[in-house]
Amino acid sequence: MTTRAGFIALIGEPNAGKSTLLNRMVGAKVSIVTHKVQTTRARIRGVAMEGESQLVFVDTPGLFEPRRRLDRAMVAAAWGGAADADLVVLLIEANRGVTEGVERILEGLANIGEGRKVALAINKIDRVEAPVLLGLSKDINERYPFAETFMISAERGHGVAVLRQWLAGEVPEGPWLYPEDQIADLPMRMIAAEMTREKLTLRLHQELPYQMTVETENWEERKDGSARIDQLIYVIRDGHKGIVLGSKGETIKSVGKAAREELEEFLGRKVHLFLQVKVRPNWLEEAERYTEMGLEFKDGNV
Repeated sequence: MTTRAGFIALIGEPNAGKSTLLNRMVGAKVSIVTHKVQTTRARIRGVAMEGESQLVFVDTPGLFEPRRRLDRAMVAAAWGGAADADLVVLLIEANRGVTEGVERILEGLANIGEGRKVALAINKIDRVEAPVLLGLSKDINERYPFAETFMISAERGHGVAVLRQWLAGEVPEGPWLYPEDQIADLPMRMIAAEMTREKLTLRLHQELPYQMTVETENWEERKDGSARIDQLIYVIRDGHKGIVLGSKGETIKSVGKAAREELEEFLGRKVHLFLQVKVRPNWLEEAERYTEMGLEFKDGNV
C-alpha cells in the first residue's frame, strides 16, 4: 500500500469561503465560519482522508491590505501557510471575479517559490451564469499558470469531491502525518475558544469583534466524564464590555448557551462553560495574546 500525505494551504480574500471549504473537506466544523470577514486568525489545520492519501488543510486568514499589528500578523500567517505547504488552492468568489485583492494575491503567489503547484477553485458558482464562469476562468488562468481549475460551491458541496480527489493524487508519497481518526491539530482549548468567538461574532454586528479575543483559561476534566471550561473574553474598552454582556447579561448568556451546545456536540459529552469579560486596553499589542491565537507578534510592515 502506497500512502501519501501533504499540507494544502487554502488562500484567498476574506470571506471567499476558505473555512467553509475546510469544514466540507474534513466533514466536521474545525474552523470558524461567519459572514463577517477576517474571522480566521490562526492557521487552522484540518485533516481529511481520501483513499490512501492524508490531506492536511491549512485554513489561512484571508489576505487583505494590513493596517494594524493584528492585520499584519494575520497576513504574514496566510503567506507563511502558503509558503510551507506542498500544494496551494486559491479560492476566489465567482460573483466578485478578479478584484484588486485577487490581483495582489496573484502577485504574491509569484514570490512563494517555483515548482509548487497552485490550483484555482472558483467558489460560489451557483451565483453566476455559466458564460460568466468560463470568462472568469479564462481571464485568471491567463494571469497565472494554475495547475488545475475547479468550479465549486463549498457551501453546497458541489465539485468538492473532485477537488479532493485531485489533491489526494498530488500530495507527496510518504507516511501519514496524523492518526487516521484525527481531524485537527489545534489544541482543544483553542478550538473551544474559536467556537465561543464565532458565537460572539454572529451575535454582535458592530466593529467590536475585531477588537475582541477569547482565551480558554482553564479546562478541568471531571470524574463524571464532563468538562468544566473557563474562558476569558478580552475587549479593549469598558463600553465594549457592556455590549458583550448585553442588557441584564442576556447577550453573554445567549452566547454561552450556543457555544456550550456546540462544544457538547463536538466533544460528545456534557460541558460546563463559564465566560468572563475583561477589559484589556492593549491586548492588540501584547505578544502573549498573539501566541495564544497561533500568530507571530510582528513589528513593522509585512
